[in-house]
Amino acid sequence: MDKDVSLTGQLLIAMPGIEEPFERAVVYMCAHDDDMAMGLAVNQPVEGLSLADLLSRLDVENAIRAPAGMVLLGGPVERERGFVLHTDDFDSAGSTLAIGGGLSLTTTRDVLAAMANDSLRPRRSLLALGYAGWGAGQIERELRENVWLVAEPDDEILFGDDHAHKWERALAKLGIDPSHLTASAGRA
Repeated sequence: MDKDVSLTGQLLIAMPGIEEPFERAVVYMCAHDDDMAMGLAVNQPVEGLSLADLLSRLDVENAIRAPAGMVLLGGPVERERGFVLHTDDFDSAGSTLAIGGGLSLTTTRDVLAAMANDSLRPRRSLLALGYAGWGAGQIERELRENVWLVAEPDDEILFGDDHAHKWERALAKLGIDPSHLTASAGRA
């Protein structure tokens, strides 16, 4: 991959053979530059933890009005910290990072309150605990080693609730049948 090409706004799709916590992961890249890369896994729900449950535990007003959905495990880094990926119809001044393609990322409590409020809620959103992070050159090396494939995102892969099939759907966007993939890579 050309080092001047940013992965921001793209999906990373884990190849077979990658181990936990990224086995069959689909990661939406929120930021990527020469120094770092950061993304959120969008297909790994936290077992038994709904968005309404978490907002209620955090004493967010109107938590019972939160949209249906599971809390996701965004990655292995800072798992106690929440990250909300959402459409750009919500903005918290000074706290929301515009990603592009109509999407933004917010990590402050006000986005949680907005998610539980019918009139403030972003059109689409997901809440992830933790994130996936890479240091300088690390993601580029992993791409050269065929650890990840890159694809364009779509709303259903990002925000849909069929988490069990997002990996296959992301591969299908590239015309790839998962049964034709192998965990080993070769060199020509």
